[in-house]
Amino acid sequence: MSSNETSETDTGPDAGTHADLSPAASQLRIATFRLARRMRTQRAVDSMSDGQFAVLAALKVHGPHTLGDLAERERVSAPSMNRTVNCLQDSGYIVRGADERDGRKVVISLTPEGVAVVEETARRRDAWVEASLAELTPAERETLAAAAEIMQRMVAR
Repeated sequence: MSSNETSETDTGPDAGTHADLSPAASQLRIATFRLARRMRTQRAVDSMSDGQFAVLAALKVHGPHTLGDLAERERVSAPSMNRTVNCLQDSGYIVRGADERDGRKVVISLTPEGVAVVEETARRRDAWVEASLAELTPAERETLAAAAEIMQRMVAR
């Protein structure tokens, strides 16, 4: 079958489109992963895992959560989240307390130390990105700004 022909499973106007996007998808995936990995090295607490920081960041952005809600948000099991929360609590970054509306529930909240870790990590990451952007041309910065908007739409789906 030639590249212009379609197989029996290819139907409709978009048939074959995804195969054509495969190299671009791989390139975007690799670049995004490398950028994220490099950015994650910029943190306030070197010994903190990415998962632990993600919990702190979620609490900073979305407010107090129950253990189950945190586990669901981070897409991990409740026992795994419990281990993460225990570690963060032992380090003084979070506290557990009774839910104001339902005293039977336990909510997890940031301490001032936890807020400071999130804010300092964000500051370091922003500084790294700003320094990297400063090395680019204005046209490259515009391209990345447009790409950032597109990527936000992609992840919002």
